[in-house]
Amino acid sequence: MLKPVEDKVIIKRNEPEKVTSSGFILAGVEDEKQDTGVVISVGPGLVLNNGDKIIPEVSVGDTVLFAKYSGTEVEHENEKFLILAYRDIFAVIG
Repeated sequence: MLKPVEDKVIIKRNEPEKVTSSGFILAGVEDEKQDTGVVISVGPGLVLNNGDKIIPEVSVGDTVLFAKYSGTEVEHENEKFLILAYRDIFAVIG
């Protein structure tokens, strides 16, 4: 399992909707990057130069909204994940 450092968060990006609620198939949605996902792991926090610690305010299992093109995509054990800094998360959904 991947274990993030400092203020990094590991996210499993949500899959795009391929069929609308009325049954229409959406072409080309595989290319569209989703800006929501589920938190898989959270780093321990970032220690500032003055000794203060910034602890990410998200938990494993949270669904979050984040900057669409932020972070770094990685593949680990045949699964794709996104590693991004806590500051790139805009909101917890739900």
